[in-house]
Amino acid sequence: MKVWFGGYTSHDSKGIYTANVENNEDDIKLVDVKNIVEIDRPTYFQLVGDLLFTIIQNGDQSGIATYRIKDGKAKQLDTYFHEGAAPCYISVDSQKHLVFTANYHLATINVFSYDENGKLTFITNDTHEGHGPRAEQDQAHPHFFDETPAGNLVSCDLGIDAVDFYKLDGDKLKHLARYQMESGFGTRHLVFSPDGKTMYIVGELSSQVNVARLNENTWEFEDIATYKTIPDDFSDHNGAAAIRISKDGKFIYISNRGHDSIAVFKVLNDGKLELVQRISVFGSFPRDFNWDKDEKYLVVANQNTNNATLYRRNSETGNLTPIQKDIPVPEATRVLFEED
Repeated sequence: MKVWFGGYTSHDSKGIYTANVENNEDDIKLVDVKNIVEIDRPTYFQLVGDLLFTIIQNGDQSGIATYRIKDGKAKQLDTYFHEGAAPCYISVDSQKHLVFTANYHLATINVFSYDENGKLTFITNDTHEGHGPRAEQDQAHPHFFDETPAGNLVSCDLGIDAVDFYKLDGDKLKHLARYQMESGFGTRHLVFSPDGKTMYIVGELSSQVNVARLNENTWEFEDIATYKTIPDDFSDHNGAAAIRISKDGKFIYISNRGHDSIAVFKVLNDGKLELVQRISVFGSFPRDFNWDKDEKYLVVANQNTNNATLYRRNSETGNLTPIQKDIPVPEATRVLFEED
């Protein structure tokens, strides 16, 4: 088992790194951190079998790239470049052979197809419009574009405080519905409950998580509750970032950049949340974290302190216990486990 890291390449990072997972008595530890793909600004990526799909920048051009991973080495297969800023999010549907990206700066969501050789073909995109009340909301800023449990598409837009739903109709995106959020919320990412009937939406600008019911047949929404991801008495700047839900649907995890913590919430029977823990990330600016397939271990990457932290997760209580700190990883903004 390996853990993959990607991020910015402004200082020491050369691209995408891997760390080996070593069994250490009853726990594990990360060892042998090494650069596996030399690439500029791979801030988000996905692994599908032996294919790597990643964000890439090349001078004043940016876009996405595919690589074949074999015997611990990466071979570039294809790239799709455009003028302007790079996407901030990428997801893959391996059954439909589709790739989805969100571009924060260009205000676009994009759809591509790919073949077994990693060849990318642009299909369509949509440009968001509007703005919000905060300085960071000068225009639309899509930050997330992925699939829903029912197979539709969903975007989160930080600039216009909206969750939008689409379906791919031939080679066009058809807009289906919008869940409009409170002004200034700063919609960043979301996760769904296992039954697909509840959304948990993280607000970067408000440091909040919103719970909402949805029906993908009628497109009715119900705002259930909103919770702070940071303590009430924390007054310094914070930006909530990644959100994960355990596969049993019992716990929600959210990273805080500024408070530099992971907030752990228990999901109650009615879908509402109850805070159970806020734990330090032992570093600064945790943009992403992830866990292994059994959700026994969680790794968070601290972008500004060039380190990662490994925790053990208690599946009964949801609590995290740190077991390894100061894992050297430069400028990381993406974490992903690769299972054997």
